[in-house]
Amino acid sequence: MKQARLLLILSSIILSISAIAQSKSLKKAHVLVYTKNGKGYVHDNIPSAVEAVKKLGTTVGFKVSVSDDPSIFTEENLKQYTFLVFPSTNNDVFDNDMQRLAFRRYIEAGGGIVGLHSVTGTERNWTWFKMLIGCTFSWHAKFQKFTVRNIDPTHPAMKGVPLTWERQDELYFGKELYPVTQVMMAHQFSTLDQSQKDLIKQHAGTYQEYYPAVWYNRFEGGHAWISTLGHSKETYSDPVYLNHLLQGLQFMADQVKGIDYSRAIATNRNDGLKK
Repeated sequence: MKQARLLLILSSIILSISAIAQSKSLKKAHVLVYTKNGKGYVHDNIPSAVEAVKKLGTTVGFKVSVSDDPSIFTEENLKQYTFLVFPSTNNDVFDNDMQRLAFRRYIEAGGGIVGLHSVTGTERNWTWFKMLIGCTFSWHAKFQKFTVRNIDPTHPAMKGVPLTWERQDELYFGKELYPVTQVMMAHQFSTLDQSQKDLIKQHAGTYQEYYPAVWYNRFEGGHAWISTLGHSKETYSDPVYLNHLLQGLQFMADQVKGIDYSRAIATNRNDGLKK
């Protein structure tokens, strides 16, 4: 039964990748993978995530650039990128507020960010960034096997993604929660190791059986697709996860309709929201 189910999933993935390979929006994309981390914990999965995006770029035909240099965050440079990928970034990833403003104006101009795993722990002192992402990191359950549910299987970014996905991963919890457009996948609490049930209950807040794992946020003229999945470096050679990532990249390419700085109005990284 499990083998037949796996074959069905892999067949679906192959069809999804084949369809994406024909997609004009992603094939035309130029993606920046930004890998800088601030002081603190740095995930060893980042090189594996970078290689995964590069291999997907080769397979589908989109251009991939990689950098850990925050000085690239200028309007002149950012306008060349269809969207950005932040793979397990953590803490402060910009050196100054001019770079933060350039990132904000890029999003206001219609740009996008695909954030993976610990992206919710990025720029923890910048309210606007936390609103874009949807929350900021509070705690994660220990690395373990648990179930993630695909709660929106008709969503374009969920093609080939299992309805019930058993994973070895970390469940990331957030605080300072902000409204997001759409949750697509959710962690299932009942499948977690119950030795941490008190901490899980504490960080779950008002959530009960399920907690957001993957979501999309349309914000201030731009776009954010967030997957908190992907702790281990081995994840980035898993065909099921690679399809999940590819669907997120495809979805983001479909959302971004070009970078138009006439729509960007912020003059300070802490300006209020658009009226």
